[in-house]
Amino acid sequence: MVSFSALLSSVSVLAAFFVPAVLGDNPINSAFAYGSTKVRGVNLGGWLVLEPWITPSLFDHTGNSAIVDEWTFGQLQNRNTALAALQSHWNTWITEQDFISIANAGLNHVRIPIGYWAFEVGPGEPFISGQLPYLQKAVGWARTHGLKVIVDLHGAPGSQNGFDNSGHRISFPQWHSNSTNVARTDAIIKQIASLFVNDQDVVTVIAPLNEPAGFDGSDVLSVVQQYWYDSYGNIRFPYGTSQQSNTVVLLHDAFQPLSYWQGFQTPPGWQGVAMDTHIYQMFSQDEVSRSNQQHIQAACNMASTLSSFDLWLIVGEWTPAATDCATYLNGLGVGARFDGSYPGSTRVGSCSGITGSSSTFSSSYKTFLRQYWEAQTITYEKAAGWIQWTWKAENADDWSYQAGLEAGWIPQNPTQRQFPNICG
Repeated sequence: MVSFSALLSSVSVLAAFFVPAVLGDNPINSAFAYGSTKVRGVNLGGWLVLEPWITPSLFDHTGNSAIVDEWTFGQLQNRNTALAALQSHWNTWITEQDFISIANAGLNHVRIPIGYWAFEVGPGEPFISGQLPYLQKAVGWARTHGLKVIVDLHGAPGSQNGFDNSGHRISFPQWHSNSTNVARTDAIIKQIASLFVNDQDVVTVIAPLNEPAGFDGSDVLSVVQQYWYDSYGNIRFPYGTSQQSNTVVLLHDAFQPLSYWQGFQTPPGWQGVAMDTHIYQMFSQDEVSRSNQQHIQAACNMASTLSSFDLWLIVGEWTPAATDCATYLNGLGVGARFDGSYPGSTRVGSCSGITGSSSTFSSSYKTFLRQYWEAQTITYEKAAGWIQWTWKAENADDWSYQAGLEAGWIPQNPTQRQFPNICG
């Protein structure tokens, strides 16, 4: 079991253990009315943390099929080549124009994933830094265009889940099993909280870790719970004193049912805590085999579970896509369950015409995307709101908010409904 004694030396971490007695009289005064105004937002995926399925060209251009994540992107090619490709990507993938478009689409939040390596890179780690100025620039754009920002630590030292979206695709996560990894992550959360301490009007939320692999059992979950306590102190008490910030702490459910977290960090003892749950219906054979109507019904059926949870609950990732057909979605070089190219899967049908360019989508498929989008947003607004994954993708329009706006399955105003009774 990991020893956390080394992590409890600072005022801000210790605060997590002293606040319950004092917090009841000092509720958070956030710049956004969480709980009463619905969160409607989009993720800026694939920008400051690479994902092969979002920007396949970045990986294909390396000519090396062993480059499967941001770790190997820095490790297995010339460093200057990698740096130049990253800088070009950071400068062009998301610009101020995207923030203008997001605001014009009636959205109020952007969630920005960033990796630990933007803040510090340890010995032997091939990550390339340089992302941080773009995050700071994005906060400025958000302020200019009236958007709120969730800064989301998407990758931690050792990888918290082994997925390529953690920066390092490995067979088993190593973050939780090394106390140094956790201590480094605590230090980075303090750094993020300090960095944006004067931007609480825009950076209203900090998410201390995306998708830790709770499905790997109690060894992971016990570390995650302790890390959530430490993060509360680090985010809510960034001044080194008993003064509190107005920044919301957004915890991920670690792939556990919401019932697992019932009663965790709830008021009045804790203030300004929200829970993030991610809802996808394509990462198992059962889910990918559902009919369109079954996908819609499954989304609608979540309403009571989401609405009855005891913290502000945000569905921080979800998509109108219903298959795993997007190229590299399951990892570079890994196939799809839907068409049977994923190891051990059973073919459901052809991926042709349901991912890639929307110009190949039939009108009936676009109607389904609209229905499924509406069923999900209606349902997720039974809780505190939603943030779609993702704003844009090179070649997966079924996942792209931007493409959906252009092609019409996402409305120009997110409250507009063609199928207001889709959930009955």
